[in-house]
Amino acid sequence: MMLSAFAKALSQIGDRRFGRVLMLGVALTLALLVGAYAAVLGLIHWMVGEDVTLPLLGHVTWLNDLLSWGSLFFMLFLSVFLMVPVASAITSMFLDDVAGAVEERHYPNLPPAARIPFAEAAMDTVNFLGVLIGANLLALVLYVLFAPAALFIFWGLNGFLLGREYFTLAAMRRVGREGAKQMRRKHMLTIWGAGVLIAIPLSVPLMNLFIPILGAATFTHLFHQLWKRAPSG
Repeated sequence: MMLSAFAKALSQIGDRRFGRVLMLGVALTLALLVGAYAAVLGLIHWMVGEDVTLPLLGHVTWLNDLLSWGSLFFMLFLSVFLMVPVASAITSMFLDDVAGAVEERHYPNLPPAARIPFAEAAMDTVNFLGVLIGANLLALVLYVLFAPAALFIFWGLNGFLLGREYFTLAAMRRVGREGAKQMRRKHMLTIWGAGVLIAIPLSVPLMNLFIPILGAATFTHLFHQLWKRAPSG
């Protein structure tokens, strides 16, 4: 079911309406990452300055340039972690458009879905980002204690959190907040697995630019597959 939903999402990349949202999502994702990189670069210049005196080496003027170039590789590494909150923000912004494009092509007989009010969606996004960042900060202890398994812990934790949010946003359009919660509890393992399926490519630089929108489409399909099985939620 999870792989089927993801395959359907991939198959729609060539669709004009879906492709437009995908490109907008990629552009905004890239802009957010570039902004984060610029902030790190500015912090390095502010902390180091034009020159510095180091033990044994004495007065050097090249450290700033070295750290600036090194920051590019650091940001590629950091993007693995940054993409999780970025994906959350992008999904909240584009979910309605993505779901609308998916439903127009694959579920054309459905009545119009209720749009989530902007203020409510914004509050949900802020609350979830707080949970997401807090959980990952706490998980740093586990990453250090169980370093060989750190990547799997990262995927498992963020797959659970992202799956929870993606599914809730997709389901709320059709069954409301309470209905979404009921379906989420009933199908927790399936939703978690789909979240991990999204979290894994989010940790691959460049590929992860496309995942927030593809993830929204995947969970729209997953919701409809589960809803078809048990419409009453």
